[in-house]
Amino acid sequence: MGTHRTSRRVSLGMPVPRRTDPTALDLPDTSDRPASRGLIDRFGRAATDLRVSLTDFCNLRCTYCMPASGLTFLRTEQLLTVEEIVRLVRIGVEQFGVDQVRFTGGEPLTRADLPEIIAGVAALEPRPNISLTTNAIGLEVRAAGLRDAGLDRINVSLDTVVSETFERMSRRPLLHRVLEGIDGARAAGLDPIKVNAVLLPGVNDHELPDLLAWCLARDLQLRVIEQMPLDADHIWDRTSMITAAQMREALADRYMLSPAAVDRAGAPAELFDVADRTTGEHLGRVGTIASVTEPFCEDCRRTRLTAEGRVRTCLFAHEETDLRGALRAGASDDEIADIWRAAHWGKAAGHGMNRAGFHQPERPMSAIGG
Repeated sequence: MGTHRTSRRVSLGMPVPRRTDPTALDLPDTSDRPASRGLIDRFGRAATDLRVSLTDFCNLRCTYCMPASGLTFLRTEQLLTVEEIVRLVRIGVEQFGVDQVRFTGGEPLTRADLPEIIAGVAALEPRPNISLTTNAIGLEVRAAGLRDAGLDRINVSLDTVVSETFERMSRRPLLHRVLEGIDGARAAGLDPIKVNAVLLPGVNDHELPDLLAWCLARDLQLRVIEQMPLDADHIWDRTSMITAAQMREALADRYMLSPAAVDRAGAPAELFDVADRTTGEHLGRVGTIASVTEPFCEDCRRTRLTAEGRVRTCLFAHEETDLRGALRAGASDDEIADIWRAAHWGKAAGHGMNRAGFHQPERPMSAIGG
C-alpha cells in the first residue's frame, strides 16, 4: 500500500478533531447522560452497528465520490493498526453491545492485513456479525481466505453491468474485475451478497430494470441508493438527483413491488418484494436507500470510525473525536469508552439536509467510510 501514498491534487478536507481530554470544553456536555454503559444519544438511540473504515485509498475514481485526480491519501502510519482496530471493536462489543461490524473504505481490499483484522474481530466474545463493503476488485482470489477468517457477508458497490457506463462512472475500465470478484464471493459461499448502486441522471438511471434483472438472476440483493452530498468535487445537486420514488417508478413497467413484511430494525434500506408484472411470479427483493428524500435518522443505530481512528456520529457530521491519540498515549479501555460515549451523546437528531443552511461535510465518502 505504501506505493499508493503519493500526493494528489485534492485534500481530504478533514475537520480538526475534538480533543480527547474528557474535561475539554469542546466535548459534548454529558452531565445529563443516564448511567448507561451503552452508546446512547440524547434522543434515545443506542448504537450497536459499528462501521470501521480501514483506508481512505481506492483503486476506482467514481464520479460521485472522488475527483479524477484522486485525493491526498493518509500515510500508512496515520492508519489504525490491526491491533488498534481490533481493540476498538472489542471495546464496542464488550462495553456498548455492538453486534454488527462493517469494514469499509476507501477500498478495504487494498489492505493486505484484512484477513488478520477480520480474524481478530471474529475471535471476540460475543462474536459480532462481520461484513465488508467493497468494489470486489481482487475478491476472486481473496474471498475464500476472508470467509475462513470470519467474514460473514459482503456488499459490493456496482452501479452498472454495462462496460461503457462503468468506465464513465468509475473512470476505470475494470468492470470485468468486479464481476470476477462477485463470482469468487459466490464460489466461496459468502451469503448474502448485496449490490449497492448509485443512480446518476442521464448516466445509468435508465439501466435500473436491467441491473435488477441481472441481480435477481444471480440471487444477489440489489440496494439502490440516492446520491448523497458526499462527493469530493462538491457538485451534488438535489434538484437533479434520482429519488427513491423515481427508482420505484422506473421499475414499475417490468416489475410489481410491494413492501416486504420484515422488521427494518434500523437498517438503511427499505425492502420490497419483487414480482414479474406479466406472470406474477415472485422473483426476490430489492431495497431503496433514501437518505435524502425519506431519511431514517430517527432510528439510526450506527457509529463510525474513520481510518485514522476518529469517531463520526453521522455521515454528515462536521465534527470528529480522536481516539487514536488516546490509544497511542496509553489510555485504558474505560477511558477510551468514556471519550467515545461523550462523542456519541452529542449526536445530532438528523443530518439536516432538509433544513435551510445545510452544507455538506468537507470529507468525501471515501475518506469517511460508508
